[in-house]
Amino acid sequence: MLRSALPALAVLLSAAAAAQVPTPEAFLGYALGERFTPHHRVVDYVEAVGDASPLVTVERYGETPEGRPLLLAVVAESPAVAEAARQSSVAAARGEGEPTKAVVWLSYNVHGDEAVSTEAAMQTLYDLTQDPARLADVVVVLDPCLNPDGRDRYVSGYRQRRGALPNADPDAREHDQPWPGGRFNHYLFDLNRDWAWGTQPETRARLAAYNRWLPAVHVDFHEQGVESPYYFAPAAEPFHPRITPWQRELQTRIGRANAEVFDREGWLYFTKEEFDLFYPAYGDTWPTFNGAIGMTYEQGGSGRAGLAIRTAEGDTLTLRDRIDHHVATGLTTVATTARDAAEVRRQFAAYFQATPAGAQTYVAQGDPGRLGALAALLDLQGIAYGWATDQTVSGVRYGGGLDRPAEAGRVAVQAGALVVAADQPKGRLAAVLFEPEAVLGDSVTYDATAWALPYVYGVEGVAATGPVATGGPAPPAATVPSGRPYAYVAGWSSPDDARLLARLLREGVGVRIVPEPFEAGGRTFGRGALVVTRAGNARLGDRFDAVVRAAAQATGRPLTALASGFATSGPDLGSNRVGFVRRPSVAVLADTPVSPTALGEVWHWFDAVVEYPAALLTADDVSAATLADVDVLVMPDGSYGAWLSSDRADMLRSWIRAGGRLVAMERAVPSIARLDGFDAAVRDAPEADTTAAAALRPYAERERRGASESVPGAVYRVALDPTHPLAFGYPDWTYVLKRRVAPVDFLTDGWNVGVVRSGAPAAGFAGVQARERLEDSLVFGVEDVGRGEVVYLADSPLFRGFWADGQLLFANAVFGMEAW
Repeated sequence: MLRSALPALAVLLSAAAAAQVPTPEAFLGYALGERFTPHHRVVDYVEAVGDASPLVTVERYGETPEGRPLLLAVVAESPAVAEAARQSSVAAARGEGEPTKAVVWLSYNVHGDEAVSTEAAMQTLYDLTQDPARLADVVVVLDPCLNPDGRDRYVSGYRQRRGALPNADPDAREHDQPWPGGRFNHYLFDLNRDWAWGTQPETRARLAAYNRWLPAVHVDFHEQGVESPYYFAPAAEPFHPRITPWQRELQTRIGRANAEVFDREGWLYFTKEEFDLFYPAYGDTWPTFNGAIGMTYEQGGSGRAGLAIRTAEGDTLTLRDRIDHHVATGLTTVATTARDAAEVRRQFAAYFQATPAGAQTYVAQGDPGRLGALAALLDLQGIAYGWATDQTVSGVRYGGGLDRPAEAGRVAVQAGALVVAADQPKGRLAAVLFEPEAVLGDSVTYDATAWALPYVYGVEGVAATGPVATGGPAPPAATVPSGRPYAYVAGWSSPDDARLLARLLREGVGVRIVPEPFEAGGRTFGRGALVVTRAGNARLGDRFDAVVRAAAQATGRPLTALASGFATSGPDLGSNRVGFVRRPSVAVLADTPVSPTALGEVWHWFDAVVEYPAALLTADDVSAATLADVDVLVMPDGSYGAWLSSDRADMLRSWIRAGGRLVAMERAVPSIARLDGFDAAVRDAPEADTTAAAALRPYAERERRGASESVPGAVYRVALDPTHPLAFGYPDWTYVLKRRVAPVDFLTDGWNVGVVRSGAPAAGFAGVQARERLEDSLVFGVEDVGRGEVVYLADSPLFRGFWADGQLLFANAVFGMEAW
């Protein structure tokens, strides 16, 4: 009798526990869909559910730049079951059996103004606690808000713009967000493009949490335009070739299950369109390359929808509608995974047991500082690596200044090169990030088509067909000399060297730059080496040595102590040919018409990377008075056509002629080029094809025609003049990620510091017509204007904050030296 009563008792206890969990409406004081919930109240609710339900464990896994907590709610039969599932998933990635449960991770609100996601997360969390039977075969990890700073920017702004009742008129003010909108995080980064790079604190914290769990299924909840219905998997082509047949199969099964629910409810949806699985930094692709079935779900609405909006068809789309759709797909995904849990667990383990096809080992070799920065990214991603001994291997060279990957052959590998084996738990992710070029199955794609890490970090890559011996020396730890030397010298070859320069300038240290290679104290230094002499820094007194050494220690950069200013070759340290860096007062244009993400790249670089003060100036408020004390003005990418009135153009010209340095980036370059008094010129577009064949092309081919004229994101080799200060620290090459076809002609009265000679990319896709137009075009240039100058950066050297190879060049553009 006792044994037969136990199941009934368990049911009663589960029901009692479920009844104690507050509904969102009871806790918040309003029904979901009636208003948007501020993030702190979301936190309160999730933690209240954790306190009330024995099924839920809540963890704070990080904090945003604005101090808001990042949360995970783990829902399982018990905390012990959840912990066993977590440990067994990580063990399965090491080839040690299968997970005890299929782990499903649900991510909400990575774009702050796609705010329905977090509302749906609260309802989904509650529903999971009400039916413990759902959890018999799965553990659910729920992140209610990946971007709290952006979400609160949107929610508070919407509350300020709306009246007592929501207005469904799409032209009503409440449906327009002021610049920059709520999509981005504090630093105006798109967090959904940061999974592979980890530039933002939210991403870094999330990657650490994700790698502790390694789920088998991951869903990223989004919103799209108001007139779109609902999108769920299966995804569109192109699929990255390293996505397995099983991963495609399960997302199709889940898609069919979602379709059954939407068919039953009469809700519109679409699949297999627009959202592909190629670029590795998204919330669907990155988890996929980490063994999960990664999927994006997109509800129509986004930041314009508010609480209610009238669609073009005359219907009213409400926040409650959008919540219901996201809740349905979330719960259906959990249920479908539970139904197929045995196969999900088996296939998850099999994913990590198979060695990726293609190269067996990837090698990166070059500047030790750059290799150290690359190693830090691998540490963040959980990718194992070692350091090579001197040897020769069979493989393909790429990067390292090559226009295209070389033919397969024997390649010399240097001692101290970074080595990544494909045969490791993170082998597929490593292969995706390192392979010279992924096979693109369709030229119409959603994002960049090339990203190999040797290009990103400006080093040579080798895709080796066999193993590469390790046991060689790692990059040496930074050394800080003692004593009382005549001068300190630091190299200028890696992005971290800019951090050291910025720290020295902040501390009031006078820094010289040597414009050509020199030898002193038995060592050779390249162009741009930083020299800190005791002479010229007398104002620091007895603090001089301590301040310089502390800066080196804080930034991890090595210093060389010199006992004499005499150079055995090249200029002496006191030569008139040695310039010095003034501590510049830097300003950056912000707000309309600046692109928010472009501003974010620049702002984040100053604020979080080199930690150097830069004032953000509201573009509409810029005047001669506001620029009076500014030495360097950065114009990030933006639409400056209407903003650059004749009065503003005159003001900028006068400021530059008086000694200012203008750094124009991306679309700011053609905006400056159209003004009188500047040398830059944008190449005219070719005349339209008026032949009969062109006139009779089918309408259905319009996307393909557009692809032939575009560069969605391809790596281009840039030929550099390394003798020019803008290219100090570089060999005669670098790489950029080119996204637009707006070629700039070579300067006739300036310095063409970086140019593209071949229209073909080093990696990635560029259309035929795009290649023709880009041939022999300017990427980086400098023009003297009066006592000042304009630095032209036609492609961003700071692309999405992860393009490490460009950071030193941007530092050259900003800091420069008086000898320019």
